[in-house]
Amino acid sequence: MRNFCLFLHRWTGLLMAGFLIVVGATGSLLAFMPELNRLLAPQIYPGPREGKELALGALARRAETLAPAGRATQVSYVQPGTARVSMTPRPLPLVADYSVLYADPVAGDEYVLGARPESPPLGFDYLFLDSVTGDELGRLDKEPPITSGAGVMPFIDRLHFRLAMGEWGGWILGIVAVVWTIDCFNGLYLTLPISIAKGNRKSWLERWKPSWLVKLRGSFYRVNLDLHRAFGLWLFAVLLLFGWSSVYFNMRDVYDPVMRAVFDFDTPPTMAHGKSMGAKAHAAEKAPMSFERAQAIGESHMAEQARDAGFTVERPFRLTYQAAQNSYTYAVRSSRDVGAKFGRTSVVFDATTGAFRSLRVPTGQHSGNTFTTWIVEMHLANLFGLWFRIFVCVLGLGIVMLSVTGVYIWWKKRSARVASAAARAPAKPAAAASIPAMAFVEKSN
Repeated sequence: MRNFCLFLHRWTGLLMAGFLIVVGATGSLLAFMPELNRLLAPQIYPGPREGKELALGALARRAETLAPAGRATQVSYVQPGTARVSMTPRPLPLVADYSVLYADPVAGDEYVLGARPESPPLGFDYLFLDSVTGDELGRLDKEPPITSGAGVMPFIDRLHFRLAMGEWGGWILGIVAVVWTIDCFNGLYLTLPISIAKGNRKSWLERWKPSWLVKLRGSFYRVNLDLHRAFGLWLFAVLLLFGWSSVYFNMRDVYDPVMRAVFDFDTPPTMAHGKSMGAKAHAAEKAPMSFERAQAIGESHMAEQARDAGFTVERPFRLTYQAAQNSYTYAVRSSRDVGAKFGRTSVVFDATTGAFRSLRVPTGQHSGNTFTTWIVEMHLANLFGLWFRIFVCVLGLGIVMLSVTGVYIWWKKRSARVASAAARAPAKPAAAASIPAMAFVEKSN
């Protein structure tokens, strides 16, 4: 059993090593993403400033004024002093084809097929504003070039969560995260002491104690082995939670069923991606309400839900329009949030009528969702202030160390096995010396 577990640990570790080095190193940087953003792109992230922040709705309207060809879909306070507005090209009117009419047998309405001309691209995805004055700070694509200061940390973020490879990179890291989570238990098992030999009076804990220690005066190989084993033991729980939270980010098909089996876990409804098949012949399209109106309705719904559910609203964070669902999501930071930087308490309501649809709170509603909130905020270094961010930064470097020492241990053991096999191999008989034929000819003469 132990040999089999050792075999699994060795080869899964080798297969994961490169990926874990990447996510460990990038994770160390992401722990200080706000500070690095401000250092690399001060024109977009100038930092906190005096004055009252403009409302989310007012910022959305300001962005649409600055870019009239675009329509705001989301506005949020991303960092102190900076608001980010996500924008898409403003849709052009439907062009109806009245040559064919379609009747609804239930409602009795008539429909015609319609086509919407493609809107010209904006040339950017995000418009950044000063959250106090509303002045424009910059415009960026979703994947800005890494050669610009503003593109460095977004690239690091994509590299950490998707290997900068889009969906395929997410799948690869999702598989790595599942294997990592399972291998945490396998690695723990391999540190346990082997069965007691006859005459050995040490207790089980006494024999396990060396696995927790690092002998700095030992050989280079021994120090690497001790670092690999002791670091994994002391931080076993943290490494396990980081591995499982990585499954949440990249492999929800695994994460959600497991959480539902263990906890009371509510999976958010899948976002619909259906497209409108046509337009009513007798009615114009229903446009969503403005962001300013949506914010007012969102604040009203949030205040009502806070009274009913017993939480307090601390500050607004984000307002999002979902065209596919014809809904708005208004998110705030509340007393149910545990992270410092984000607001995950949200209400969803109809974008046309303003009718309330649902409430989501990060903690206190479902045990599985509460657990998920804690491990996600932990993964994002969004708990307990500066000291925890330093800890996460060091942990990322520790994951790099685990991977490097694991590869070194394998290489040394493999070299020893190869040398041992060569020493045990029987010596080949020396080949008989070849004598030139000419020598026999000369002697016979």
